[in-house]
Amino acid sequence: MKPQSAMIFAAGFGTRLGAIVKDIPKPLVQVAGKALIDHALEIVDTTNISRCAVNLHYHAEKLANHLSTRPELILLQEVPDILDTGGGLLNATKKIGHGPVFTLNSDTVWNGVNPLSALADHWPKKGIDALLLLVPPQTAVGHNGTSDFTLSPNGLVQRAQGTQGYVYTGAQIINTYCLMAIDKQIFSINEIWDQLIKEDRLAGVVYSGKIGDAGTPYGIKATELMLNQ
Repeated sequence: MKPQSAMIFAAGFGTRLGAIVKDIPKPLVQVAGKALIDHALEIVDTTNISRCAVNLHYHAEKLANHLSTRPELILLQEVPDILDTGGGLLNATKKIGHGPVFTLNSDTVWNGVNPLSALADHWPKKGIDALLLLVPPQTAVGHNGTSDFTLSPNGLVQRAQGTQGYVYTGAQIINTYCLMAIDKQIFSINEIWDQLIKEDRLAGVVYSGKIGDAGTPYGIKATELMLNQ
């Protein structure tokens, strides 16, 4: 079954951006004249996704105000504590339900085909509960050059060491039933990935375009240059 729901992670503190996010949440940082959250929403808008959730925490009221013109969005404010990526997605299942769902980081900017469509073209995969969209380090503009995962000939992924491998783009399809194995509210999606790796249920696919990692001041400038080119 193709995912019908999406989750945009937008609750983080954006600490790598320093003073830029002193008074605004990271998703409202402007890249090429547009807020990061709007870059992400454009990706969702050009698919057939019926439900989209966005989590909020840091300067939540400012992000909620920005999104007030989009009443169809499911806004999930995490209080008093931020729930991290895994906990945030688990919390979102109360509104979007269980099953396969797209997740998208709000600090990635895309240059190429719609990343959610690229994932959907390879889903479902037999025996796989999460599918990660990956790029070689040289096409991850503004990234620090290290790799996150290696990719085997059969499409399964393992954790990478150093620069040999691929960078996670911030987009995936994951079956949210996997989250039920975690008996806590606050946890990283990495805990789920590590368990799926052990069980050969985490796969990856290589994205044909480029991404901009806009999570640092340098990354913002590099991403804007990528878009201008």
